[in-house]
Amino acid sequence: MKIVFTVSAGDIEAPLDSRFGRAPMFVVYDLDDDTFEMASNQESLDAAQGAGIHSAEAVARTGAKALVTGHCGPKAFRALAAAGIKVFSTDAPTVADALQLYRAGDLTEIASADVEGHWA
Repeated sequence: MKIVFTVSAGDIEAPLDSRFGRAPMFVVYDLDDDTFEMASNQESLDAAQGAGIHSAEAVARTGAKALVTGHCGPKAFRALAAAGIKVFSTDAPTVADALQLYRAGDLTEIASADVEGHWA
């Protein structure tokens, strides 16, 4: 199973980016193989509006079944839910820390958006 983490740059040791729609990069981690790849979210960064929806589409294209981020707005949350992607919110400092919490079952899936749209 693949899980996506929001980051500004780097790898699994990188700090998590608390923004979903405007996060510059995603770490796409394959739990089955213990491998990861980086995916750009540049299209969303360049969007005047709809960044969350564009980001949700990008995450869906990776084949991920879960997303770990800091915050998720309402339109993005609906798009992710429609794609069958579970959303987990955390304030873990790095991707590695968030991955450890996910594996331990210590992250709680959120049931709705936790910020308003156009949150910066």
